[in-house]
Amino acid sequence: MSDKPEPRLDVELPVRVFGMGSNGRPFLHNVHARNISHRGAKLFGLETPLKPGDVIGVQLGEKKARCKVIWVVDPGQAQKISVGVNLIEGQPCPWEKEMEQTQQESQPAVRVAPADEDKRKFPRRRVPFPIEIRDQDGVGSHMNTKSADISGRGCYVETMLPLPVGKQLSITFWLDTERVRTPAVVRSCDGGVGMGIEFTGLDDPTRERLQQQIETMAAESQTSQKTPGEG
Repeated sequence: MSDKPEPRLDVELPVRVFGMGSNGRPFLHNVHARNISHRGAKLFGLETPLKPGDVIGVQLGEKKARCKVIWVVDPGQAQKISVGVNLIEGQPCPWEKEMEQTQQESQPAVRVAPADEDKRKFPRRRVPFPIEIRDQDGVGSHMNTKSADISGRGCYVETMLPLPVGKQLSITFWLDTERVRTPAVVRSCDGGVGMGIEFTGLDDPTRERLQQQIETMAAESQTSQKTPGEG
């Protein structure tokens, strides 16, 4: 394994960050991303206190991703907070296009090895897959929503008020014309950002059918995003 540091670019990009601060309150700030890389960035201009290990959402234009806070510099009330963040595994790089453009102007582009996530049998895709979330016993409140990303094994749902880790759920969705219901459990809870859910009751054939439908939706989404004249 090479010990060479990953390529970083000294730019200044206006981004939005959101999540739950260490004070227990949700936040949404317009800040700047600097010293960007394919794996993370330094964010400057936050007003909400954070701590290492917090998960926050970062948005550049229409592109969103979840990041983990690695370090925090809080100079006090006189100045705003800066943090270093790394993209969570499997999340797309929001500033990938900006990095490629800057690199093409200054130096040959650096190829990055694909993430391990893409090598899995059920890779996650960023498609808005409709699901219904209920308590496992089927009583109480329920949520009709769409995934932020999903695979045959689980999904991530963006919500300001995620359910706690270990919460047992019942998830319902459609595979073509078949209504599928499966037990599920909350595996990650990121306050102010969302929650990761594992589908615990699907057999392998159903997981594969779900993955096929997800791949189809992802391919259709990529096609629809192409502008006239693009190959």
